[in-house]
Amino acid sequence: MFFEKGVSNSRLEDIATAAGVTRGAVHWHFANKTDLFLELYSAVQLPRINMLDLEQANEKGCDPLAFIEAAALDWLELLSKDQQRQRMLTILLRTNFTGELERVQVAVDALDAEQTQTLTEMFEKAASLKLLDQQWSARSAALALKWLMKGACWEWLLTGQKYELAEAALGMKTLIASFRKL
Repeated sequence: MFFEKGVSNSRLEDIATAAGVTRGAVHWHFANKTDLFLELYSAVQLPRINMLDLEQANEKGCDPLAFIEAAALDWLELLSKDQQRQRMLTILLRTNFTGELERVQVAVDALDAEQTQTLTEMFEKAASLKLLDQQWSARSAALALKWLMKGACWEWLLTGQKYELAEAALGMKTLIASFRKL
C-alpha cells in the first residue's frame, strides 16, 4: 500500500484489507501508521557497513579501500535484484516525512549519520596506512562516495530503472580508484 498509494495516502484500514486481516489486528501490533512503517523500515535492511566488518577484513589482509569497494559493489548488486529493497528506497524517496511521520525521518537521518561516520573512519584507516591520496580527506572521500551511491540508486529507482546499476558500479570504481594513492 505504501508503495502504490504513498505513505500519507495509505490508511490502516486499507493496509488491513490488503493483508487480509482486521483493522483491530493491525492495531494490536502497531499503534499507528508510523509504527508500522518503522517496523517495515527496520525489516528491510538498507546498506550498513560497520567497523567490525573492516577489522575482520584487515585480519584477512584486505585493505580498507578494497573493502569499501567490495561492500559498495555488493550493495549495488543486492539492490538490483531485491525488489523489497527497491520498493523501500522508492517509498523513502517519494515520502515527505513531516508531522506524524517525523519519527521515520529521524530513523533515516540516524542511519545516514552512522554510515557517514563509518565510511569516514574507514577512510581514516586507509589514510593511516598511507593508501588514501592526499587530495582527499577522509570525510570528503566518505561524502563523495555516499553522494555517488545515493545519487545513482535514487536516479535508477526514480527513472524506472532505465539503466543498469552496473553503470553506476563503473563510476563508483573510478571514484574509488581516485582515492588510492599512486
